[in-house]
Amino acid sequence: MLLRSGRSDVELPHHAPQVVHHDGTALPPAPDAPIGSEAFVAAAGYAARGLAPAIHDALVDFGNRPHSSGALLLCGLPVGDLPPTPASPTQHSTKDRTSEFTLLTVARRLGQPVGYEPEHGGDLIQNIVPTATATDRQVSTSSKAELMFHTEAAFHPHRPRYLLLLCLRGDPSASTTLASIHEVLPHLPGDVRDTLFEPRFRTAVDESYLHGRTNVLGPAIPVLRGDRDLPTMVFDADLMVGVDVAADQALRALAEAIVATQTALALEAGDLLVVDNAVAVHGRTPFTPRFDGTDRWLQRTFVVSDLTASAADRRGRVITTVFGA
Repeated sequence: MLLRSGRSDVELPHHAPQVVHHDGTALPPAPDAPIGSEAFVAAAGYAARGLAPAIHDALVDFGNRPHSSGALLLCGLPVGDLPPTPASPTQHSTKDRTSEFTLLTVARRLGQPVGYEPEHGGDLIQNIVPTATATDRQVSTSSKAELMFHTEAAFHPHRPRYLLLLCLRGDPSASTTLASIHEVLPHLPGDVRDTLFEPRFRTAVDESYLHGRTNVLGPAIPVLRGDRDLPTMVFDADLMVGVDVAADQALRALAEAIVATQTALALEAGDLLVVDNAVAVHGRTPFTPRFDGTDRWLQRTFVVSDLTASAADRRGRVITTVFGA
């Protein structure tokens, strides 16, 4: 696993994610139920009893209070036998269900896995692979573009609490970038902090959620909330704007501090990265895909603390909120 510091003219220290290694403890076999069905999710929840004690306890601790990096890296988890990397996230694959069951087992220890209808049709487990049609876009299937720092679904009223990324096949030239507000905050001037705690920021909707509808800016919200010394953060370098000049300046100061403070890691097969979406923003460095079946392949799921808040905008475990005019 490659760890490296931020790429900036001024580099500031940022802790790498907490790392816990799997001890080889075998999980139960995946059930025959359809992936994403309630029977499959329930079996994953029961399987959490069989997680290695070090991993189980690290997840409990992370749920209670995240590591200062805002992320937890679980290494050496089973992913099963892999066919070639698919050419698109929805292409049929002949792989077994090991990685999906591993991912949902960890997800259920943290909360409730959900899908979002515009994200791969609401699939609970999503394949993240480079595609030839999205190389330069600000989407998860891009490759040659640098994926800008963002809170996952920053614009969404039911955004996930945790983002889980399981690496099936790595690429040493592709690094997931991270920055935690707990690490960034000490480097922000007091007046910038004060502004970021005020509801003076609006966020546009990601294009994948619009289905051709006109984009609109969301209501004015604060970037930082809660404890003044250990706040939560909502930020999107691409989609968020300030409602006035001072707010825009504060947003730029935050963006610069994030870039200067960032850490990064190149995920390897069996690595599962858990990101606290209320604390850390993430991105990805550019890389060059080969489109020959050996490209980087991650699987992703989103976790909310409970299902109640999204009940009016949810079908099963798929959140269906409509955006745009």
